[in-house]
Amino acid sequence: MLNIKKKDKVVILSGKNKGQKGEVLKVYPDERKVIVAKVNFVKRHTKPTQRDPGGIREKEAPLSISKVMLVCPKCEQSSRPKFDVLSDGKKIRICRKCGEMIV
Repeated sequence: MLNIKKKDKVVILSGKNKGQKGEVLKVYPDERKVIVAKVNFVKRHTKPTQRDPGGIREKEAPLSISKVMLVCPKCEQSSRPKFDVLSDGKKIRICRKCGEMIV
């Protein structure tokens, strides 16, 4: 099971974007990759079409999920969350540093 979901705040652990923080836009669980907003830009050359003039565009490229770590919204520290099961059977993530539930 992945510990990172869409709209989570993460910090980049390695590579050219090390130390940058951003919000997860999309998760690819089969490939174990995530797209983080405003991080890991690549240039994409597009041909002109009837609707689009074409040119060189920048967009976010996927990062390996092992290169990012979840940031707790409460204490603003990065940590690997622990999982717990509530009495109704729902699985939740808990910050290891402050003990708060991560929604």
